[in-house]
Amino acid sequence: MSDFFTQEPKAPLAEALRPQTLDDVVGQSHLLGAGKPLRLAFESGKPHSMIFWGPPGVGKTTLARLTASAFKCEFIALSAVFSGVKDIRASMEQAEQNLALGKHTILFVDEIHRFNKSQQDALLPYAESGLVTFIGATTENPSFEVNSALLSRAQVYVLKSLSDDELKQLLQRAQCLTLSHLRFDDAATDTLVGYADGDARRFLNLLEQTSTAAQASGVSDISAEFLQNALTLNSRRFDKGGDNFYDQISALHKSVRGSHPDAALYWLTRMLDGGADPRYLSRRIVRMAWEDIGLADPRAMQIANDAALTYERLGSPEGELALGQAVIYLAVAAKSNAGYNAYNQARAFVKQDKSREVPVHLRNAPTKLMKELGYGHEYRYAHDEPNAYAAGETYLPEGMSEPAWYKPVPRGLEVKIAEKLAVLKQWDKDAEKK
Repeated sequence: MSDFFTQEPKAPLAEALRPQTLDDVVGQSHLLGAGKPLRLAFESGKPHSMIFWGPPGVGKTTLARLTASAFKCEFIALSAVFSGVKDIRASMEQAEQNLALGKHTILFVDEIHRFNKSQQDALLPYAESGLVTFIGATTENPSFEVNSALLSRAQVYVLKSLSDDELKQLLQRAQCLTLSHLRFDDAATDTLVGYADGDARRFLNLLEQTSTAAQASGVSDISAEFLQNALTLNSRRFDKGGDNFYDQISALHKSVRGSHPDAALYWLTRMLDGGADPRYLSRRIVRMAWEDIGLADPRAMQIANDAALTYERLGSPEGELALGQAVIYLAVAAKSNAGYNAYNQARAFVKQDKSREVPVHLRNAPTKLMKELGYGHEYRYAHDEPNAYAAGETYLPEGMSEPAWYKPVPRGLEVKIAEKLAVLKQWDKDAEKK
């Protein structure tokens, strides 16, 4: 009789389907196809330091293991979440022992972005000496999260989320291996693919949960309705603090700027669905109104502010409707970055310019001494002038030419603003002639 306590645990589906060769890998054809960079690197016969950058569940760890297998190297894996300098040194001692036995070592550091600067620096001398070939994996942009010295010694390979067709290919493999007793209708397949969101590990875990639920329910035909009832289908992948977060914010902002209301709504609801803080989104929406619409449609700022206040009053989900309508309005509003550009140019000028004196005629003169010094002398009160405009008057420091930072665009209210400025400029010229 077999000993219950010595039975080997059944490997998870994701582990059972882990590729054993490069040809088994599903996805990343832009790197692994014939003549593509990573395929050529494997075929070269010589390992080099690499960083795999991509979202979760796309094969970063698998490719690192395949690298060790392809080049017949010893494989040491560290997690930057749990490891420190002490673990790095212990790994290097193991690598030296491997070298003494004629074996080269590949050191794999998962989530390398979690290492601080000193920990990353500790890797440098070993990577430079050739004692180990370094492979890092990260979900964050290595340009920001990996030390430049380490980054310069490694080739960065960008991995992509799996496509719907690639996830369906995984389903076929899983059915051939362990799930042949289950039949998925098209709606069920699409449901699983949608909630996997390009993450192969998540997809295989969902399949495994489906198999367990089906066995408990005594069913073999899997429908979308069965999945909705049997599984906890969480929101789509959304990294609240990483590149995915800022990429989607960028997409929302650019959709508004590009006057595409449907795209703006898509990215807004994607972020809300993924768990983004609506208050953060409302602040960004207000920023969009000032940066990309400006004085072409001043109502946009008011609507953006009102939407933010509405969310504060109503909360989720009711308040999110106000945010949605705000991005629609911003998307269809006339666009102008004239005020944004003028402000940035003024700031840049002041930052590099000297401290110029306020012209005497513009200075306030609340005391007798100040009046005797000429403060406010010959200041022309605009409301006493024709058309409430002191034609020919100057308001800039002495010796400073007109910078012309603000240039209204020919859209929205700024058309009228430009017309008014042109009239005022002509009045100034007429005053100079007199």
